[in-house]
Amino acid sequence: MHEFGIFGVAGIMGLSFLLMMFLVTVAAFAFWIWTLIDILKNEFTGSNKIVWLVAVIMIPLIGMILYWFIGREQKIHG
Repeated sequence: MHEFGIFGVAGIMGLSFLLMMFLVTVAAFAFWIWTLIDILKNEFTGSNKIVWLVAVIMIPLIGMILYWFIGREQKIHG
């Protein structure tokens, strides 16, 4: 059986944390891209498309959350 010691366990925990953060970052980036595509492929009332694009690009996390809860209701359904 291996004895990791204090530094071995810390190293494994550090790598696990880095892997987890990498996966969260990739998921957030994919969700950001999905949001941009959804905005670009749909029509909105007035100049709301530009407003949502700017919001999602300039303040990504808050812009995405606001878009999915508020902005999707502003689409023109055809």
